[in-house]
Amino acid sequence: MDKITSVGLDLAKQIIQVHAVDGAGRVVLRKAVRRERLLALLAQLPCYGVGMEACSGAHHWARELVKLGHEPMIMAAEFVRPFRKSLAAKNDANDAAAVCTAMRQPNMRFVAVKTVEQQGLLCLHRVRQGWIEERTALSNRLRGLLAEFGVVVPQSATALQRALPTLIADHEARLPAHAQRCVLELADHLRTLAARITTFDREIGQHAQSNDAARRVAALTGIGPITASATVGNASDYRNGRQFAACLGIVPRQFSSGGKTRLGRITKRGDAYLRTLLIQGARSTMQAALRRPPTQRDRISAWIVQLAQRVGYHKALVAIANKHARIVWALLARGETFDRKHCGAC
Repeated sequence: MDKITSVGLDLAKQIIQVHAVDGAGRVVLRKAVRRERLLALLAQLPCYGVGMEACSGAHHWARELVKLGHEPMIMAAEFVRPFRKSLAAKNDANDAAAVCTAMRQPNMRFVAVKTVEQQGLLCLHRVRQGWIEERTALSNRLRGLLAEFGVVVPQSATALQRALPTLIADHEARLPAHAQRCVLELADHLRTLAARITTFDREIGQHAQSNDAARRVAALTGIGPITASATVGNASDYRNGRQFAACLGIVPRQFSSGGKTRLGRITKRGDAYLRTLLIQGARSTMQAALRRPPTQRDRISAWIVQLAQRVGYHKALVAIANKHARIVWALLARGETFDRKHCGAC
């Protein structure tokens, strides 16, 4: 066991595969252990690097490994896949071996370990987003049921909540008893979801106001309290703003060969939630820039207007989101304050 230098784990709910090698890459340990016995096994071994794929529970295990003195190394699954011995033979043992091989690569990129506080804050965002999706599905279901009886309901969630009591009262005679019950139950559920979303919005807003980094990020046009709260993290883990934007999937794919650079569509890799927030904020920023008179446009607003005229609306949105991501990285990694006059359009 003293010869072990690297350990790869294939995480699962109950059975975890362990694969350990020495400095020469020879297999020293290959074993499947139950979840509750993993830490006891690793505690008996000397301190070394422990690799695992980024998945549910990876950050929890990483924090526990730090307590034991080990160095956790979390990697994206797409970086581990090419190191599996056989792409056709996928099993836990081969996955653990691939993790162990991938973590030993000198140019491998690792995911920063999140703290308990960071994951707790992200829980607010994830649950809130789930409720928003549930509210959308519920609204569509309610509109579909009412449309069966000739009742047309406005599309937006806010307009639906305002108009629903009046619509139900006006068309109560046209709705059969079973339909009335269903509509009332759905309407009550919608009100409950709206109240819960409002509560979480308020709590996230309070965090954005109390956190210094979130306040500095929120000074950027198009970045509200939700986005500012979600972006707060370890920005120093990225070497530059482009790397931070790449982890959000808002940089173009490359198909370069023979010295000729070919750029395709954006990768859409990484954090889809934060990417969505940045693009939504970019839409707000563009609308504000287009409404502003030419004589009152600053450097960023002028750049946005010229960009939209040159590449079109949707491509401009992605470009603005990319710029916002790079500015956010600079504000967080360098501890700076956003200065609209100093920020250029390049």
